[in-house]
Amino acid sequence: MRRAVVGILLILLGGGLAGCDRGSADLPHPMEPTAESTSHFCGMLLAEHAGPKGQIFLKGRAQPIWFSSVSETVAFTFLPEEPAGVAAIYVNDMGHVENWDRPKPGTWVEARRAWFVLGSDKRGVIGMGDIRREPIPFAEQAAAQSYQADHGGRILRFSEIPQDAILGSGREADSREGVGFAPPAH
Repeated sequence: MRRAVVGILLILLGGGLAGCDRGSADLPHPMEPTAESTSHFCGMLLAEHAGPKGQIFLKGRAQPIWFSSVSETVAFTFLPEEPAGVAAIYVNDMGHVENWDRPKPGTWVEARRAWFVLGSDKRGVIGMGDIRREPIPFAEQAAAQSYQADHGGRILRFSEIPQDAILGSGREADSREGVGFAPPAH
């Protein structure tokens, strides 16, 4: 009887552990942008923007939503009017790129597993010339620490990125000072 109970427990434990890995196996694989890939927020071609990009897969959709910057990618997850049901979020791993302006294919990392340097001296441009600090993604903590040592900022995980650092705090000075992402006023 004891062997049967131990056997059942081992089977249940093994099945439970196998289930822990299923989430990553079920993630859609990152795609590479094409010449026609356009940014969700500005509608411009990704090829017209330098630096790290992002892509978000929604549940039930085979194609990603593209973003011309990491800030835009993160902003999408904060905005209540954007669709829910995010299956995967990918950003370029800047620890494995040779050309900052044009990250090479295959340098994607799932954003919720990445390390970000926020507040460094690296700036990004969005929309109508809005310059702000760009969160810089890295697959490995050591690469983020090395970048931080050279460029300043603080290291955060995706879930720790403050909403006001991306969307701004509502003060007009934020976009001029390079703090936040602010969609154009209509």
